[in-house]
Amino acid sequence: MKAKQTVYVDQFTNGILDPNKPMDYFVKDGGFIIANTPPGCWGPMITPELKGGHEVTKPVYVEGAEVGDAIAIHIKNIDITSTVTGSGNDKPVGGRFTGDPFVDAKCPSCGIVNPKSIIKGIGEKAVHCANCDADITPFVFTHAYSMAFDDNKSVGLTLNKQAAEMVAKDGRRYMNTPEASIQNSILTFAPHDMPGVIARLRPFLGQLGTTPARAFPDSHNAGDFGQFLLGAPHDYGMTELELEDRTDGHMDINRVRTGAILICPVKVEGGGIYLGDMHAMQGNGEIAGHTADVSGIVNLQVNVLKNITIGGPILLPVREDLPYLAQPFTEEEKQQASSLSKVWKVEEIEESYPISFVGSGADLNRATANGLERAANLFEITVPEVMNRATITGSVEIGRHPGMVTVTFLAPKSYLQSKGLLEVIEKQYN
Repeated sequence: MKAKQTVYVDQFTNGILDPNKPMDYFVKDGGFIIANTPPGCWGPMITPELKGGHEVTKPVYVEGAEVGDAIAIHIKNIDITSTVTGSGNDKPVGGRFTGDPFVDAKCPSCGIVNPKSIIKGIGEKAVHCANCDADITPFVFTHAYSMAFDDNKSVGLTLNKQAAEMVAKDGRRYMNTPEASIQNSILTFAPHDMPGVIARLRPFLGQLGTTPARAFPDSHNAGDFGQFLLGAPHDYGMTELELEDRTDGHMDINRVRTGAILICPVKVEGGGIYLGDMHAMQGNGEIAGHTADVSGIVNLQVNVLKNITIGGPILLPVREDLPYLAQPFTEEEKQQASSLSKVWKVEEIEESYPISFVGSGADLNRATANGLERAANLFEITVPEVMNRATITGSVEIGRHPGMVTVTFLAPKSYLQSKGLLEVIEKQYN
């Protein structure tokens, strides 16, 4: 199929990122991807038919992208289209899955795995098996809320019982769920445990990346959630070594927002860019396990970076999202450093730019180690050097608890130039 300058994506996977399936969308190098994404997390979590815990876009083939390259994804715009959402902390329901409630949900009555479902009424018992009519939701809330947004999508307000139950009767409309999405609306549960809470909105993508080298449930394409796949009894069980085929597309890093650039590894021909799991807001860590999932419209531009082999994503946040120590130096600061160099006879002053390496693992310690190693491997330096640079010119920040971080530091211009990253980083921060 001929690649297009602009690709409009409105079809979604069944929750599995499968590199063996042919791609339906093709975009030119330098072209644009526009997508209408459905909510992530909770809607798919109460839709047993979906096999990955999320519902992301079908992957897009980027012309010229080959294994061993990287793709720079420029996030041009993210717009929320939902008017109300619902979320909260989860609890799996025993007997309604085989090994993983995100992947192999089953009906406790007729035993069908990944059964189709129908909605009857509202509340946590509203999701029924289409085959035998049993209550089959694999997850329920421990504490949860419904939240309405203002017209400008700048603030949200959590709803009381009466308002939540009104919204629950027409959840897909209030969520503005795309037509091709098969997920049930979490608003059907009518959560209302903390009414009257005000929250600021700052939308970002919880899922953005490239297709992994083996089939992964979409929410498990990460080093922390991927732990559920180790020795799992379903079709997507794998070993520690096979988990390295991931691309960490499920990051839940709130800095993956409008204006940022995400550089992703290419592990299959064409890259296979996919996206979804848009959130209205999230504090660092996503400590409740979930945040306010929304539908939305996303505009991306993609550029192939040839022969740049990276272990995982590299994030170039917008300037205001950079840690204080990793902010580009002002002219005044450079002059002060120049004066110091004369006093102490330091002949060369390093020129540097910010860069954030995404690291993931079973816990935050292993995620940090992974991020440090990815940076050291790319620049062919030692992990202790990366540690020192991140300590005095950067920071380690939590993306998602339990195991997703960014390791940010000011990298020497010479390092970036030798690895073909200087141009894209200079444009981002100059």
